[in-house]
Amino acid sequence: MDQSEYKIVDVNAANFDELGAFCVKSKKKSQGYKDKAEWMKKRFREGLRYKVLYVRERKGFASRGFIEYIPGEFAWRGISAAGYMVIHCVWVVGRNKGKGYGTKLLQLCLDDAKMEGMNGVAVVTSERTWLPKKGLFVKNRFELADSMPPFFELYAKRFNADAPLPTFNRIPESRLEKYAGGLVVFKSDQCPYSSASVRHIEELAKEMGLPFRVERIENCRQAQNMLHRYGTFCVLFNGEIVTYRPIGKKDLQEYLKTQKP
Repeated sequence: MDQSEYKIVDVNAANFDELGAFCVKSKKKSQGYKDKAEWMKKRFREGLRYKVLYVRERKGFASRGFIEYIPGEFAWRGISAAGYMVIHCVWVVGRNKGKGYGTKLLQLCLDDAKMEGMNGVAVVTSERTWLPKKGLFVKNRFELADSMPPFFELYAKRFNADAPLPTFNRIPESRLEKYAGGLVVFKSDQCPYSSASVRHIEELAKEMGLPFRVERIENCRQAQNMLHRYGTFCVLFNGEIVTYRPIGKKDLQEYLKTQKP
């Protein structure tokens, strides 16, 4: 691949106001984007890395993907991964998929982890959308380190075969009991799409006369020990997990119709 066809730019504290984030980039005035921007600025102090893929198109370079990762001690996923670099997100969009850009983004993460003397790189995957899928990591010789029902897997690439593998944090299901009344949303600002989802869920709760509250996830320790392994967003109804990803009003309404009153 001719490198003149693409470039990968490091977004950091010094240039963030100029370059910005990738997700919701067309709605920079939205609350979700503003929340993500503030979240990133705080995380840069903890070692957050954010690299954006630009691909040359007819009108010039356009942003078409990114990777976000952070040292495991500060990861916003429900895992124990000290000594590893942890990938939160990696995404290449549209017709640029399948061209090797994902591997190029991943390699930058591997290089940074090696440079910092880490044990390796880890990532939480799922084949059920939203989280990265495992294909990219299996192709790059990551190993399955741990798994959690119903469909979550933790992959790692170790630089030293003797290094301990990262693991999911096991959370007692009894913790769900205290959220048995109505709709509860656990929300952080790591994902810019979550703010709109919370607003839609609150609207639906009011329409249906359901109790509703938001539990804020303010730091990585809370994320690592949250009720859901995704760590940064979760919707509960009467003490049961509905979804780990931002959900629309219509989809949640359809789900609630299937539940007992």
